[in-house]
Amino acid sequence: MRLSAIHSYPVKGCRRLDHDVADVEPWGLAGDRRWMIVDANGVGVTQRENTRLVALRATPHGGVLLLRAEGHADLAVPEPTGGEPIEVRTFRSRKLPVPALPAGPAADAWVSGFLGRAARLVWLARPARHIAAGDREHDTGDRVSFADAYPLLLASVASLDALNGWLAEAGEAPVPMARFRPNVVVEGAPSWAEDGWVGRPLRIGGVRFRAAGPCDRCVVTTTDQETGVRAKEPLRTLGRYRNVRQKLLFGLHLVPEETGRITVGDPFGPDSGDW
Repeated sequence: MRLSAIHSYPVKGCRRLDHDVADVEPWGLAGDRRWMIVDANGVGVTQRENTRLVALRATPHGGVLLLRAEGHADLAVPEPTGGEPIEVRTFRSRKLPVPALPAGPAADAWVSGFLGRAARLVWLARPARHIAAGDREHDTGDRVSFADAYPLLLASVASLDALNGWLAEAGEAPVPMARFRPNVVVEGAPSWAEDGWVGRPLRIGGVRFRAAGPCDRCVVTTTDQETGVRAKEPLRTLGRYRNVRQKLLFGLHLVPEETGRITVGDPFGPDSGDW
């Protein structure tokens, strides 16, 4: 088994960046979802509410985030170094707010113009827990980026192939891996092998992770990541074949247990001696 792809999403909900190499930090991949667009109530704006985000290209480099979108002038946004933090939430229902630094009026005007609604851009200077301990069967950890729940998401090529086989049987078009917005993609494992990895230690190259639990999928998977157009698949088919206790499962959450660097082509598998 090997690592076949690495992706990050600098602004929560934005278009992915593809990497050959990535640094792993306690809260996830370096640069992954450290920025978030929030509404007037400080709640994160995601593709669940606004599919326009598929067109947002965000690239971090040297402490600056470059925002790009067709029809809008590029904007370079420095990481905030001061100012009064504001409390934000990744979801309206989340009980634990986290402090974030406002990116400033220019960034707010840019994201508001891009989305067509009043919004602000914030930066997570110190990744923190935003799901209370005990709310999940497998704990998220104390330091998480603006990711929905866990630091990283793993997906399997074989499992996507199996899902696309079911779609073909139903006369539906296949879906690409981009629909599931993973951080790391692995190949060489049997389809749905990840179901048996939950709670166990895994290693990608020289970095150890804990498999924290399966990922319950939402409407974002029905969103074309190139156009923003929504359909019914793959949720309808996941509901038929991968419905476990009213959760539609695809992918596996990971929590880093070490820091380090991972590279496309790295071996992947159980941590030696633990299985």
